[in-house]
Amino acid sequence: MPFGHSLANKLVFSKVKAALGLDRCRIAISGAAPIMKETLDFFMYFDIQIMEIYGMSESSGPHTLSLPWRFRIGEVGPDMPGASTRLDNPDAEGNGEVCMGGRHVFMGYLNTEEKTRDAIDPQGWLHSGDIGRKDEDKFLRITGRIKELIITAGGENIPPVLIEDVVKEELPCISNAMLIGDKRKFLAILLTFKTQVDSDLQPTSKLSAPALDWCKRIGSTATCLEDIIEKRDDKVLKAIQEGIDRANKRATSRAQCMQKWSILPRDFSVGGGELGPTLKLKRTVVHKMYEKTIDSFYADGGD
Repeated sequence: MPFGHSLANKLVFSKVKAALGLDRCRIAISGAAPIMKETLDFFMYFDIQIMEIYGMSESSGPHTLSLPWRFRIGEVGPDMPGASTRLDNPDAEGNGEVCMGGRHVFMGYLNTEEKTRDAIDPQGWLHSGDIGRKDEDKFLRITGRIKELIITAGGENIPPVLIEDVVKEELPCISNAMLIGDKRKFLAILLTFKTQVDSDLQPTSKLSAPALDWCKRIGSTATCLEDIIEKRDDKVLKAIQEGIDRANKRATSRAQCMQKWSILPRDFSVGGGELGPTLKLKRTVVHKMYEKTIDSFYADGGD
């Protein structure tokens, strides 16, 4: 703990926890759906450590588990005692399908042998359909879904979630990002700004506080999406391009660099159909909704 932590906890953090109704919370755990790094960071500012667990119903619940003394933001922890993880068909960066082994893995689906064979291979490994990789300390990081995997025209397999997360790190004004490039010659990305929601929790065109703060930092007076998209705010557009450039510098290969991007006129939401109940991105839905925008990326023969 940093110097003065105990005093800060007594004077500040304890009051914040009480205001949030978490003053009696001893262990905070997130599971079932991905949680954004900025959410974890936010709670860490107030000394609330949210640990992630990962697993499936077919693995009796948890398979990996973060603990207060074994914890890293953005990773779902090491294997639980008695559980084993195998990464199937890993790529050059070590990303492979997460397969689970152990006595916690179920015997199969009732009266559906074919579905059981699809889930459990002959060696007894449960295939999750998730893509992940492990670090040198055996911590697992979920990097995407096999169904979400982008295969470019050049045959390179690209997990989009990794790149989308990097873009959101470089551009804190961005709420959602969706990578495009399946069977295409280059990658492009759709971006949505963080905006306020109305009484029905539907996104509006008014920028939210984090997006407004970001705009002020770059010298823009934009307060809504119309100021950015319709009025073509040069400062915002330049800053977005610079953020994309920084994200590209972090790419592991040239094929994983984004060449084009577009800001969408509204944020994604459950009500709008772009997100599922657990806030997972419905890529096929978004692709259909913004088909013209996507086609424009490749209109000059880039497909």
